[in-house]
Amino acid sequence: MAQEYLVVRGAREHNLKNVSVSIPRNRLTVITGLSGSGKSSLAFDTIYAEGQRRYVESLSAYARQFLGLMEKPDVDAIEGLSPAISIEQKTTGQNPRSTVGTVTEIYDYLRLLWARVGVPHCPNDGTPVTRQSASQITDAVLAWPEETRLEILAPIVRGRKGEFRELLDDVRKRGFVRVRVDGETYDLGAVPALNRRQNHDIAVVVDRLVVRPDDRSRLNDSIETALKTADGIVEVARHGRSADERESVVFSERFACPVCGLSLPELEPRQFSFNSPFGACPDCHGVGSRREVNANLVLGDASISILEGVILPWGEPTGYLRKVVLPTLGKAFKFDLNAPWGEHSPAAQQALLHGAPGRFKFQTDGARGRGEYESDWEGVLRNVERRYKESTSDAVRTALEEFMIEQPCQTCGGKRLKAESLAVLVHGHGIGDVVDLPVERAIDFFAGIPLRDHRAGAGGATNGRPGSVDADIAGPILKEVVDRLSFLRDVGLDYLTLGRGATSLSGGETQRIRLATQIGSRLVGVLYILDEPSIGLHQRDNERLLATLRGLRDLGNTVIVVEHDADTIDAADHVIDLGPRAGRFGGEVIAEGTVQDVREHPESLTGRYLRGELRVPIPGGRREAPAKHRLRIVGARANNLQNLTVDIPLGVFTAITGVSGSGKSSLVTDILYLALARHFYRAKVVPGPHKAIEGLDRIDKVIDIDQSPIGRTPRSNPATYTGLFTPIRELFTQLPDAKMRGYGPGRFSFNVKGGRCEACQGDGLVKIEMHFLPDVYVPCEVCKGRRYNRETLEVRYKGRSIADVLDLTVADAMDFFSNQRRIAEKLELLNDVGLGYIHLGQAATTLSGGEAQRVKLATELAKRDTGRTLYILDEPTTGLHFEDVRLLLEVLHRLVDKGNSVVVIEHNLDVIKTADWIIDLGPEGGELGGRVVATGTPEEVAVVETSHTGRFLRRVLER
Repeated sequence: MAQEYLVVRGAREHNLKNVSVSIPRNRLTVITGLSGSGKSSLAFDTIYAEGQRRYVESLSAYARQFLGLMEKPDVDAIEGLSPAISIEQKTTGQNPRSTVGTVTEIYDYLRLLWARVGVPHCPNDGTPVTRQSASQITDAVLAWPEETRLEILAPIVRGRKGEFRELLDDVRKRGFVRVRVDGETYDLGAVPALNRRQNHDIAVVVDRLVVRPDDRSRLNDSIETALKTADGIVEVARHGRSADERESVVFSERFACPVCGLSLPELEPRQFSFNSPFGACPDCHGVGSRREVNANLVLGDASISILEGVILPWGEPTGYLRKVVLPTLGKAFKFDLNAPWGEHSPAAQQALLHGAPGRFKFQTDGARGRGEYESDWEGVLRNVERRYKESTSDAVRTALEEFMIEQPCQTCGGKRLKAESLAVLVHGHGIGDVVDLPVERAIDFFAGIPLRDHRAGAGGATNGRPGSVDADIAGPILKEVVDRLSFLRDVGLDYLTLGRGATSLSGGETQRIRLATQIGSRLVGVLYILDEPSIGLHQRDNERLLATLRGLRDLGNTVIVVEHDADTIDAADHVIDLGPRAGRFGGEVIAEGTVQDVREHPESLTGRYLRGELRVPIPGGRREAPAKHRLRIVGARANNLQNLTVDIPLGVFTAITGVSGSGKSSLVTDILYLALARHFYRAKVVPGPHKAIEGLDRIDKVIDIDQSPIGRTPRSNPATYTGLFTPIRELFTQLPDAKMRGYGPGRFSFNVKGGRCEACQGDGLVKIEMHFLPDVYVPCEVCKGRRYNRETLEVRYKGRSIADVLDLTVADAMDFFSNQRRIAEKLELLNDVGLGYIHLGQAATTLSGGEAQRVKLATELAKRDTGRTLYILDEPTTGLHFEDVRLLLEVLHRLVDKGNSVVVIEHNLDVIKTADWIIDLGPEGGELGGRVVATGTPEEVAVVETSHTGRFLRRVLER
């Protein structure tokens, strides 16, 4: 049994109720169920955690001292466990140096390829730079037609000014007879005087001969002499039948440009690494971007004057700035310091912000009398930039960063590398250009590089077919690169580029990149555990993802997937459905077996949805917005958007759809939200490029509910984020025990001294620094993870302490606080968005992106809306079961019924089919996307043949 199955007996982690399951080895198993039913507790906190613990126990005692503190999951036994690898939805962190190429390790192969077969070119003039020994140069020359007349030259001056008398004298003393100056040949004793103000080219004539195999020794000696004389460079001129027929070929025995003389280093992989000083751009240090002061962030409300503080870094000017600098500039550029900024002439605004040429006389009036001095005016933007560079204070630099944005580095063009590294070409392309190709085009590029057998003939990198490379060297590298790129394509990431920053990737994209990397490792006999790999993936790409999962399985691996997607469930060999509800009402195996077994199970909620007994209903009618009741985005050009003009109707539920990488987030988040945040809240952000947004007077508030964490430390939790903890603490202060002891609300806060445990300072956890590994948090030994000291925990409400309350789930807390209206209302909203299973004090770091988003949604729902609010959500169904999606849609449609507008970016067809209006972008991802493919109601989009979304929507609407 243990050989054929992974057997779990008596799992009780979190809300699991003594669960026992048998998971077939080398099969694809899907664990499904409502959010909070115990799926992650079984897959990650039990099976994967035990796999990790056993791995650590297999290490030496010395290694275990750094990796200790791994508790055994609450489970009776796990048999047949393979080495486990977890691929979760976590982002790749905040390292700006990480890219898709580095995360997948493809970039390491590219560095090796360019270092081994790349042809260096001069970054100044584009001249190919090859390195050849004297013997190789001789072979190359002897390959020319016999009897070709040759002239062996040693270029000693190239494009330099001067008379060079001493240099010519030195050449004559060394026994040379002739010299070629500016294209003319002279005897060394008859060289005319040179104009020292002009650039000259001088080459010593070392030998004249004709191409004959018998003269190899003489030719080789002459080439060696020329190389020694010209510091590693030789020019070989071959003459035709007439005097005018002359062609020169320059050879170098080291990497140096034969035209300008620029020396290039030996090619090594580190020269193509932007994390190494040998390869990184000297200006941006390999990040590819630099902070630059932005005029839009420097300026406040254009209706106020300079003296009222329109220039934000100055605030309201005082002292020297107000008395000396501004009056002088006002006279010079003819503007009134008390006039609104918008009334100043463009020339005056330009001069103030960007500086002006010339010197200005500044009048001083101090204790020593009046004075005058001259100085230039650098402008506000340069002033802020200079202060930022010169300051050693982190506080000052942080304050000035508010006026700056990340812009591509002008030196390297955002490509992160030195000019010399970018000028090394493989098949005519630099590494900086290739990493900017979408995965699909990159595959075509690498597959199209011609290979040559190194035995086919001698010669340098320039011989053979144009751009061809040595098969023995490049062949294995190219195969690995193409294979790994193909894996990225197979998981639906063909629109990404290898140069894309890892920080800009969504959790779903990051997970699929890790999945592609694992496929590339070709491990066998491994247990893979994945958390919703279909997140962020369009239905069109689902089949490719499923083929990838089957491929992992067919290699001889066991694949466990926590998933809600119907297609993935249908593709599974084995399904485990947990439930029946969430939190303490879940944690049981409701159905287990094949997809058909689960579909036919009478008590399985998942089964009822799979067999069509339950479904998310299609609305009986669609809301219609009045013709002019809309926002219009004009000329959207952010990222891959193709100068779009899009109407977003207001007062309705709008879905923005399209394949991954089609431009949805660029349109909605980078342009619409940032522009509205800047308009309504004076946010210091710069929206993506666009001409205008019309119709702003029809809304008065915008709220973006994204999947970023609600906090980055265990101290943050749903109770504090939603404001729920304040009335709970106030309730505890009204208790007789608290009043008798004089406890105020601060006593029940774990953020201030008084009531908290000082050993862990209210965290409940103690951070253990692991040096070369991520930090580990372990429960505090003093308070046992309860955050508070003993005296505080003695105050109880209905028999529960403040720590007990934080340990309640939302669903349990609703019963517990049913008679406390302020608290119960907030709890009800958390429950309505499908979070009845989370704990009030659950650390924010343990919440998934989808859970964090729904906590934010509940928080916003608790606020009073104006009926003119625009809500923006990015994939709100992340992590939701069919039933949870139905409940969430009820909440969102309730918002719209109050007159608000909801815009969601979504792939889930159950959400899209309930929308009033759809804007479908595409047709593909990356550079092939960024256009509007279809707009209209779901029924109208479903009949558009060119719409991928419409094709799948048609099937859903026909059911």
